[in-house]
Amino acid sequence: MLDGTILDKNNSLDADILCIALEENGAIANRLSAYERRDAQLDFLRLIVRAFNEDSLAAAEAGTGVGKSFAYLLPALEFALSSDERIVISTATITLQEQLYEKDIPLVLSALEKKVKCCLVKGRGNYLCLRRLSDARLEQSLDSEENEQLRTISVWAGETKTGSRSDIPFLPEPALWSRLCSESDTCLGMQFCPEREHCFFMALRREAANASILIVNHHLLFADLAARHEGAGYESMVVLPPFTRVIIDEAHTMETAASSFFSKGWSRLGINRALSRLYRKRGIMKSGLLVQIGALLPASALNNTIPKLIKSVREAAEKADDAALALCGTEGLFRFTQDYSAEALLNQPLELLQKTIIKLCKRIDTMLKNLNQEEGAVWEAKAILRRLESVAELCRAFLEFGLAIENSGMDNDVLWLERQGRTRTDSWAAFNLTPLSIGPILKDALFQVNKTVICVSATLSTAPLDGTGSGDYDTMFRFWADRCGATLADRELLYGIFPSPFPYSQRTLLAVPSDAPLPDVPEYQDFTVRAINSLVRISGGSALVLFTSYHALQNSYEEAAPALEEEGIRCLKQGDDDRSRLLEIFLNDQNSVLFGTDSFWEGVDIPGEALRLVIICRLPFRTLKDPVFEARRELLDKNGRSSFMELSLPDAVMKFKQGFGRLMRSSSDYGAVVVLDGRIFQKRYGKAFLDSLPETKTSFNQLDTILRDLEQFLF
Repeated sequence: MLDGTILDKNNSLDADILCIALEENGAIANRLSAYERRDAQLDFLRLIVRAFNEDSLAAAEAGTGVGKSFAYLLPALEFALSSDERIVISTATITLQEQLYEKDIPLVLSALEKKVKCCLVKGRGNYLCLRRLSDARLEQSLDSEENEQLRTISVWAGETKTGSRSDIPFLPEPALWSRLCSESDTCLGMQFCPEREHCFFMALRREAANASILIVNHHLLFADLAARHEGAGYESMVVLPPFTRVIIDEAHTMETAASSFFSKGWSRLGINRALSRLYRKRGIMKSGLLVQIGALLPASALNNTIPKLIKSVREAAEKADDAALALCGTEGLFRFTQDYSAEALLNQPLELLQKTIIKLCKRIDTMLKNLNQEEGAVWEAKAILRRLESVAELCRAFLEFGLAIENSGMDNDVLWLERQGRTRTDSWAAFNLTPLSIGPILKDALFQVNKTVICVSATLSTAPLDGTGSGDYDTMFRFWADRCGATLADRELLYGIFPSPFPYSQRTLLAVPSDAPLPDVPEYQDFTVRAINSLVRISGGSALVLFTSYHALQNSYEEAAPALEEEGIRCLKQGDDDRSRLLEIFLNDQNSVLFGTDSFWEGVDIPGEALRLVIICRLPFRTLKDPVFEARRELLDKNGRSSFMELSLPDAVMKFKQGFGRLMRSSSDYGAVVVLDGRIFQKRYGKAFLDSLPETKTSFNQLDTILRDLEQFLF
């Protein structure tokens, strides 16, 4: 327990008293084994306290091992208790959400010897809708496996207390769960739903409304912020109960997460799924919402006209999909620009799809007009019509894209296509519309309206990119703060960098071969494969090899794996299995090497002997084939700024820091990070990558010398 009041005479949080809990023999320390006092953690806590007391914005980079969750939870929990204000803590991953809710918060509350109501909030799509389950049970499915899963879920529904999908003892088929889960636009609400007294999601909302601390993910936070910004207001329940303070952990993902949320899109698969909910037929058997609704109408109401229109929409979607896949080409991506609108290959199929959807929606709307609009099947059918109408609106946006640029001279959105699916033969195109700049949106919806916004990550800053090696906080945080809109708000922004307490200088070797070629020369691939084989042989496995593209990963894996397998080293490759299962196999087999790309650069936590070597094959510059990144780069150049210095380079440096951070996950870990990219030494900007890392042992020699240094260091 903390002795004394935690509020000072001005009724503000007292940082000195809160810090006592994190001192040796403090309330937190006494509840953890092998606890060590960390100055960086105490300094970080003081910044959090200041942000709460001064109603400020704050951005903090807290290195691995600082103990950032305790440093922000102590002030947050005490502030929520003493001020009666609700605080939202948002994370990028479910793993961190669950760690905060199940481990860290209970420990801190135990130290405080106080009670604060906390609630873990997931998106409503994670919860079962009992009304939709009841409807599904009445509707005969055309799939026997789906029927079996439905029966099992029906039994589970009578036993579960939460209704959360994560509690189901198996993973339901996505198509089935989409028919059963809670959705905002298919919800009948408290006034009309027959299951309102037993609704799992409404129970969650009531729990959240009574909580002082909400643990959410970024997507849920942005959904709430968007609704409030668009007119829902800041005083009532929207997606979340009203709040005034926000802590965003894993804040380096904010721009990507917000871009994803504020994007709009559709695909042939999504259209077909929506149409199947309306009407589907196998042989003489028919099912779907329209079949249920047809039972309420004269026999002639559901004639062949609507099924024929549904078939026409499917065919039009397939034609648009074929045309889009052709544009995606071998790269699997395509961006619409002023030089290319939809007039060529896509114009006719998109126009046909738009008109056919509108025709179908009007026909079904007429059919539903005189029915009870609160009837479950009618309500849900109208929700699906709204989704189809939004697809028609997006078709119009694609069709008018070139004209919009010509008339306004501005392009506020990026329109792009992406091939999805595991193989070229089993693939489909996603049509996407993404805001060109997310900063102004977050400025208005997040930073300008909340009293306190604290953004935390292990990687938010970049070393000065001019090669000077030193700089102020404004400069070091500028890339992240500009991209996310923090600097656009007319408010003070507090900064802090709190270095990791891990002994990198004794336990980490950073190696860069001085004879590494540039990645764009022919001999680079041979050098990379030779280096991977030699390095992994010395480490005996326990190695993570990071790539910037799946194509490069595949090529290197095919060349390196046979020789390594002969040495008894198991080779694992991203894409061969589920990510979590791959990591579990890797963690339990120290004689293995894991080849990974984008998603393995961060969020991989493998402490101990299981990971002693990280190989970064290329500096992680984004490919210019990334449509959204390319459009944002072009906008900077158009405005007379340097897209390389202001976007490409700092983005790559932050990703590089994430990759480096995979190695040391505890103070007792040790190992080497080897970078096989000649640009580190041959390009002026290479120093920015080295300057971004903590002090380590180094070996900047030819590869043969590095191999000897690595063996000596590891063994």
